[in-house]
Amino acid sequence: MSAVEDRGRLDSRKFQDPFITQNGEPRAFVELKSLETLWVNTGTLCNVTCANCYIESSPRNDRLAYISHAEVAAYLDEIDADALGTKLIGFTGGEPFMNPDMLAMLEDTLSRGHHALVLTNAMKPMWHKRNGLLALQQAHGERLVLRISVDHYTKEVHETERGPGTWDPMIKGLSWLREHDFTINIAGRNLTGEPEPLLRDGFARMFQDLDLTLDPRNPVDLVIFPEMDATADVPEITEACWGILSVSPDAQMCASARMVVKRKGAAKPAVVACTLLPYDEQFELGVTLAEADRRVHLNHPHCARFCVLGGASCGG
Repeated sequence: MSAVEDRGRLDSRKFQDPFITQNGEPRAFVELKSLETLWVNTGTLCNVTCANCYIESSPRNDRLAYISHAEVAAYLDEIDADALGTKLIGFTGGEPFMNPDMLAMLEDTLSRGHHALVLTNAMKPMWHKRNGLLALQQAHGERLVLRISVDHYTKEVHETERGPGTWDPMIKGLSWLREHDFTINIAGRNLTGEPEPLLRDGFARMFQDLDLTLDPRNPVDLVIFPEMDATADVPEITEACWGILSVSPDAQMCASARMVVKRKGAAKPAVVACTLLPYDEQFELGVTLAEADRRVHLNHPHCARFCVLGGASCGG
């Protein structure tokens, strides 16, 4: 295995066997050490259609249905009953604030003492729920965090990805959150190929213009996600790679997190390995959190590119 990513298209012989790589080496796996973060996919419906969305969210994609308050409460009950010690409940979509139960799920999460992180585009769905959101913020303070998707620090590039007319509503929502002292951070992307220091410099100027007290050098205040293309070539990760790369399996997202999804037409939600692979059935681990307490073999290009080689994580 080489830690240097090859250019070109992915060899179709890669990522076929969950246990063995193309070259016949044992595929790397990750054990769940503790469930520090439980992600909830609120549904794949979104108010915008991005040019490159890894989960293909759009106003029409309901492959992942709206999960209900009662269904999420059952997982929170399991966390309590089994004393899992889960600190963070993250909500992602789609656009979470399109889910009609979003505020109820947040209230339940925060009332039980968890921290809540919501990934949102801060546009009209959030704006329409701003009064309820403000009540939650006033009751629970810094335990409620909103991560705003800002694909670039310029309107032009942001709207190239998200579509015309998406910048101003996002800025309006982001400014409202700042004015009401919400705890926020920003999720950016490198869509232009800029070196990351220059990208962070650009966001620093944006933060200053908007009077945001965020540190663009802090990877929590500003997380910049690597782009994900499952068809682009990337090395497979073998058991030997941990030592070669000086990377620990315990540092991977699936060592400390799981995600709950509700598939369209399914009777019950399911637990999958991580936020990046909601559709791939080989990463569906069971119906309960207990069933999902098992190792994950890194049999997908995203495991290599985003997590092991990219060093990225969706957590707060």
